[in-house]
Amino acid sequence: MTPKAVFWDMDGTLVDSEPLHEAALVAALRSVGIAPPTNLHERVLGVAAWPVYEMLRGEFGLELPFDDWIVRKYNHYLPMAETLKPRPGAIEVFNELRALGVEQAVVSNSDRLIVDANLGAVGLVYPGMHTVSRNDVRQGKPHAEPFLRAAYLAGVDPADAVAVDDSVTGATAGLAAGMRTIFWPEAPMEGPSGAIVISSAEELRAQLGL
Repeated sequence: MTPKAVFWDMDGTLVDSEPLHEAALVAALRSVGIAPPTNLHERVLGVAAWPVYEMLRGEFGLELPFDDWIVRKYNHYLPMAETLKPRPGAIEVFNELRALGVEQAVVSNSDRLIVDANLGAVGLVYPGMHTVSRNDVRQGKPHAEPFLRAAYLAGVDPADAVAVDDSVTGATAGLAAGMRTIFWPEAPMEGPSGAIVISSAEELRAQLGL
């Protein structure tokens, strides 16, 4: 049965942007003389900019103020955003749900600047579209607030909504919001307890009753 609402993570779920985020982070780190750790990808997947900054400051000696640091990272990222591609199958499912009248929102731990750039790059922009960025909430994922904000904007009970996310951080937030949560990682990994783990757009369609 198709749910009343589906709320999508953006980076890694709707758009294949995680490699760009990592490349921008690596470039920004090297520009200040810090060698990126080998497990950088796992450490930052799905995590908002401020906790990443705190980790880099505490463990790797990053000295730039946050505002200067994030501008440096985004100066590397934004030119690359034009090359973004959708995650195979994801936007097709989004558009199919939209045609059926299912309420949807994009729920991201990224700043508004990145949300708008990424969605614009893949053409996923239309009047009345609901989006929740890290700037729109007090607490980002893994807290429930971003997904609860999406439910408020869409006018649905969280229990009637499905959250789709590619990171453990995001799936944890969906579960905390009381939503049926689909964990769709880019590489096979164990999801948080209670999440439905899938590995393809075909499985996603089946889980959404399409």
